[in-house]
Amino acid sequence: MVATAATASFLPVPSPDAGKGKPKGGGGGGVSVNLGGLKEKQGLCGCLQVKANAQAPPKTMEKVENDLPWLPSSSISHAPRTFINQLPDWSMLLAAITTVFLAAEKQWMMLDWKPRRPDMLIDPFGIGKIVQDGLVFRQNFPIRSYEIGADKTASIETLMNHLQETALNHVKTAGLLGDGFGSTPEMCKKNLIWVVTKMQVVVDKYPTWGDVVQVDTWVSASGKNGMRRDWLVRDAKTGEILTRASSVWVMMNKVTRRLSKIPEEVRAEISSYFVDSAPVVPEDNRKLTKLDDSANFIRTGLSPRWHDLDVNQHVNNVKYVGWILEVVFCSCFILFCLEFLFFFWWIY
Repeated sequence: MVATAATASFLPVPSPDAGKGKPKGGGGGGVSVNLGGLKEKQGLCGCLQVKANAQAPPKTMEKVENDLPWLPSSSISHAPRTFINQLPDWSMLLAAITTVFLAAEKQWMMLDWKPRRPDMLIDPFGIGKIVQDGLVFRQNFPIRSYEIGADKTASIETLMNHLQETALNHVKTAGLLGDGFGSTPEMCKKNLIWVVTKMQVVVDKYPTWGDVVQVDTWVSASGKNGMRRDWLVRDAKTGEILTRASSVWVMMNKVTRRLSKIPEEVRAEISSYFVDSAPVVPEDNRKLTKLDDSANFIRTGLSPRWHDLDVNQHVNNVKYVGWILEVVFCSCFILFCLEFLFFFWWIY
């Protein structure tokens, strides 16, 4: 009775008259619950019958076949084959196509489709190219942070390095570069090198940090045993002329350290690149006065250091400019200090 009452509190127990017939197994007035294949068991009192309907989670056909190896495959029902489950797995192919598309889109966005002037270089920071019927060499240079001074403008040494770089690249691009520092193959055979005897540089405006300058250079004959090289430096964006420079180069024997005439073999190599034009800077034939011990400022003990030498084992012409400017700055500083001391002396 206690069991009957406890079960009745959870499961509604219909009256015996509610069924249309007596349940199997005898025992009138019992409850019939479907247990899903479990055999009914009659209670001790014979008045309560319980059946349960339990359902396990569905298993895949592969799992069922593995769990029931003794059953024939014909007795296991497979899912019906449809158009959807007969399609191949396209996920890998779609992923590859998506990756290629994204990479192509990224490269497309990186392209610069802005219109360019025909006289500008395709690569503004490359080695340059020969223009104007193969007689003028052109190269662009960006003004970097380590090439400027306290006023954020390029130093004169930076500009002269650009001039020297274009001169060497001109020889290289023309196919005349030998084993030396700007020397032609015939010059290398005779141990000859180029040296600069005169250079005039006129700076109209100094470029600033981040600017891009365009340097044009060409060569001309200078007397019987010399060569003149001119430069024209412009702003690559506006075309404004910033610097004009002209120089005279002669040959020197690398072994004897003496000046040499231009051999006919060398003249035949370089004469086809000469331009018949006037120098961009009017030639100044004035000679500097030779200074002696009576000079206002004298700096002694100045000797070339290892990093002052170039490939030809001599002091580069740009280094001379640095030495001169260093002496000028030192003399200006000394003058400033003397004037400052004189001013205080005059006050007190």
